[in-house]
Amino acid sequence: MTTRSTGKFLRSALLGASLSALMATGALADVVKIGLLAPLTGPAAADGQEFQRGAQLAIDEANAAGGINGHTFELVVGDVKDQSAGNVTSAVERLLGDPDVHFMMTGYASLTNFEIDNMAEAEMPYMLSATSQQTKDIIAPDPAKYECCWSLTPSFDAYNTDVTTFVEKLAADGKLQLPTKKVAIISSDNAYSKTISEGMKKTFKDKGWTITVDELVPFGEVTDWRSILAKVRQDVPDVVINTDYLPGNSASFLNQFLEQPTKSLVFLQYAPSVPEFVELTKKNSNGVIYNLLGGALTTPKNPRADEVAAKYKAKYNTESGTYGVALYETVNLYLDALKKVGDPADHKAIMKALGESDKQIASGRLKFDPATHLAMQGDDYIPITFFQIEDGKRILISPEKYATGEFQTQPWMK
Repeated sequence: MTTRSTGKFLRSALLGASLSALMATGALADVVKIGLLAPLTGPAAADGQEFQRGAQLAIDEANAAGGINGHTFELVVGDVKDQSAGNVTSAVERLLGDPDVHFMMTGYASLTNFEIDNMAEAEMPYMLSATSQQTKDIIAPDPAKYECCWSLTPSFDAYNTDVTTFVEKLAADGKLQLPTKKVAIISSDNAYSKTISEGMKKTFKDKGWTITVDELVPFGEVTDWRSILAKVRQDVPDVVINTDYLPGNSASFLNQFLEQPTKSLVFLQYAPSVPEFVELTKKNSNGVIYNLLGGALTTPKNPRADEVAAKYKAKYNTESGTYGVALYETVNLYLDALKKVGDPADHKAIMKALGESDKQIASGRLKFDPATHLAMQGDDYIPITFFQIEDGKRILISPEKYATGEFQTQPWMK
């Protein structure tokens, strides 16, 4: 029996036993379990903690308000640890085997998102918030097969193209000089980082840039970047990019870059959005630039983001990164669907209701593309946002429609 079939068999058997017990007692279960896949241990544990906190915040609010249609909610977590296939599969099967779990979610679990097939097989509503290219590759060939699954994150195409556009616009506006049009691109060998770096390399080449350093490090903890940084210093580029998303790795890269900095714009993918990054880099983080698809738009034009951020800070006494907010919104999307459907066990109706979502969330207007099941991307939907860290605070500098500040020359470039 395949892993997928085993998961469906176990779930069906347990669900049947549970229903029989309920019929015998004449009672209906009033606690709906919401399953969360999260890296609670391992190198991405800081993100995993945010997943759990954001989800728990939304569940606590729903329960405090009396629940929905007589149901209250409980969060159950499957630790995907290092995100290896075995650990993800183990966590998925454990949660799918619980007949009281009626919705599952993650920020990211496997990075290749292979678990989407498990969800489709088990007819489990599922929402995730990362590696959207992999989601698209699975779903787009047959969207009807994957009515289960929806991505809060839009297409990663903008990650591939918009850094080049952003940098060239800074130059056109007189805020940055590009005397050589050379770029150094460093990546980690995982589906997220590598997909983005490959897209960036193509875009920079297409626009006439020269790639002076092109390095791929094994996925996992990296504490010493000095040999790669020595190559950067041998032929100084206008821009230095590292797409490794782990905050510890990204922090050590920046700290070691600043041991002997070059006059290069430094862009780091995703990691600076995690509070741990600033804790590890302290004042060295000043000036660093990163971007997000699905980042909170904390501006007067989107009060929802400030509302969610304030709730998170009040409960946990710390700021949320991307995923605390995202998982809070994910739970609320499920609760919206449940209000519409009424019965948490009617998974097909829940899936349909999720796909029909159209609402303002912290990252913009959420509406799903029926062809890919990704959130729609663009300034009128979920925009790509660029942030710069200043004195430990994250300042939104692009797009202008949502900006709360302007680009500042990075300290090592002055």
